[in-house]
This record gives sequence, structure tokens and C-alpha cells, in this order.
Amino acid sequence: MNAQALHGHLDALLLAVLERGALHGYAIIEALRARSDGRLDLPTGSVYPALRRLERAGHVASAWSTVNGRERRTYELTDTGRRALADQRSGWREFSSTVGRFLDPGTTPVTAG
Repeated sequence: MNAQALHGHLDALLLAVLERGALHGYAIIEALRARSDGRLDLPTGSVYPALRRLERAGHVASAWSTVNGRERRTYELTDTGRRALADQRSGWREFSSTVGRFLDPGTTPVTAG
């Protein structure tokens, strides 16, 4: 799956990864890959701009830390980010339920009448 296929969902995925605790950028990319069984192999050029956007929105906070002797920027979910993630999850449930009525086999189509 590429970044374009995730349009509109990448922020929520990043927030969900950070829900488990603070991570540096590469570890976030690895967590996306691991939790998706390798289906999400996103380039840094997609992930880092999204992290900066989330930081500007107040959903994540970042700080420099030393990881294995290397300086890395570590990202952490804020309280505002937790609320945004809850909203994203609610919106996702509603969206997937609605679309599922059309795309899932065996569901009853919605008809006008």
C-alpha cells in the first residue's frame, strides 16, 4: 500500500502508533510496517511531513533524544492528540460501516423509496 492509498488516513495511523508510547521517526515507520504485516511500507518523505503537521496541530510533541548513541527526534502523543485519535476512530467506524453497506458481499443495499 502506498501513501496515496492512505490519503486522509495517515494522520490517524500515526496517532494510533504513538498511542502505545513515544517513538522516534524510524521506529514509527517500523511500527506501521510491523502492525500491518508489511503492507504499510511508507517512505520517510510521507511520514515526516505528516508528523510535523501533527505537531503543528498540537496532536504530537517532539523532543530530541539519544537512541543507541544517536540523536533522534522522538514523538509523543499529546492529550489533544488522544482526543483527535478518538474522533478519528469514531469517524472511521461510521465511514467503514457506510461504505461496507455497498462493498461488503451479502449486505442489503440501501434503496430509495
